[in-house]
Amino acid sequence: MISRTMLGGIWRYRSFIAGSVKREFQAKYRNSLLGAAWAILHPLAMIVVYTVIFSQVMGNRLKGVDSAFAYSIYLCAGVLTWGLFAEITSRSQSVFLDHANLLKKLQFPRICLPIVVVLNALVNFAIIFALFLVFLVLSGTFPGWVALAMLPVLAVHILFAVGLGMILGVLNVFFRDVGQFFTIALQFWFWFTPIVYPSSALPEGVRAWLAWNPLAALTAAYQGIFVAHTLPHWGSLLPAALLALLFCAVGLQLFRKRAGEMVDEL
Repeated sequence: MISRTMLGGIWRYRSFIAGSVKREFQAKYRNSLLGAAWAILHPLAMIVVYTVIFSQVMGNRLKGVDSAFAYSIYLCAGVLTWGLFAEITSRSQSVFLDHANLLKKLQFPRICLPIVVVLNALVNFAIIFALFLVFLVLSGTFPGWVALAMLPVLAVHILFAVGLGMILGVLNVFFRDVGQFFTIALQFWFWFTPIVYPSSALPEGVRAWLAWNPLAALTAAYQGIFVAHTLPHWGSLLPAALLALLFCAVGLQLFRKRAGEMVDEL
């Protein structure tokens, strides 16, 4: 899927990629008194709010799960993983426009920019998800070895986001409405995914439409692992996996064909 030439370019510019990830992380907290501590304080505050408020307001609204923390874990599992998808796709769709000056002045593999976006998103996700896992351990709700099932689910999730983000990023250079449309679509997509509500709460007719939402199956897999401590139904993830591979293939092909024309459009 990725050519040897492209891989060679990525390897030669690995220092540029690592430096860009580091600079973006540092720039995010520059001129703040607490610095990088905010990377921990923000997600920690979110987890506390979900746990204290939602566990009290919602109580045990999930069928078959008897835990005071069930709903807050359900919500965190969905919101945190959705946040990773949203960050990768949202930043990818504008990455070439945001770095227009860099692309015009320097010669380097343009594929490095989407890689920087993905790595930055993964760093942010790793910090916040590590805090979530600590919360699970301290509350006695850690799922044990079942948590390892998250890794293949996360791999599909990231591939799906990367492929879609690559397509959006290239198209947005030539058709600026693409980014505006996706920003609106992302909001609807969030509410069409069972994150703040269980799918069982939907009418039967509406629930059938969730089969067309690849993120619904991925989110359900995360929630099943961390709330019910059950392995995902792997067959339900197959459409998302195939779509992720298709998006990656189309995104890379589109990038190869249009990379040379992008500078003229920026």
